[in-house]
Amino acid sequence: MTSDRTGGNGWTGRMGKARNGYTFIELIIVSSMIFVLAAAIMPLAKVTMQRTREAELRRALREMRTAIDKFKDAADQGLIGSLDIKAGSENYPADLDTLVEGVTAANDATGRKLKYLRRVPIDPMTGKDEWALRSYQDDAKSTRWGGQNVFDVRTTSEGTALDGSKYRDW
Repeated sequence: MTSDRTGGNGWTGRMGKARNGYTFIELIIVSSMIFVLAAAIMPLAKVTMQRTREAELRRALREMRTAIDKFKDAADQGLIGSLDIKAGSENYPADLDTLVEGVTAANDATGRKLKYLRRVPIDPMTGKDEWALRSYQDDAKSTRWGGQNVFDVRTTSEGTALDGSKYRDW
């Protein structure tokens, strides 16, 4: 058996010494490649996060609008006690809290409550549970709530979606 001065790896540097590890240039090149890849991934991650928040916003709006519609249907069918429906409300809930707290079922002596939401969802664009409301009597383009009832909800965010539409128009 012959003795190998390279330490078994077969590579030798200057003066016949074994070379272990990486050179400074190799480390700079690898670091640069990692930096370039990370820089390319960051915009993709931002878009993915925004798309996720937009999906959450659509889900929250659908959940609240469905609850409003179910309340309206129940009121139209006479399933909600007359004391829980405000005069001039067109059978829409007075506010979002009414959907959470519930209303008394008509002709039910037990005091059973009909609830339409477990909680008011958090707006993923603003991080708050505050929503822009529109009553049945409000103009379709109105930016202020008349306060008579809750006919529709939308976000208070002024942001723009990935498709170019405004969140407040959803």
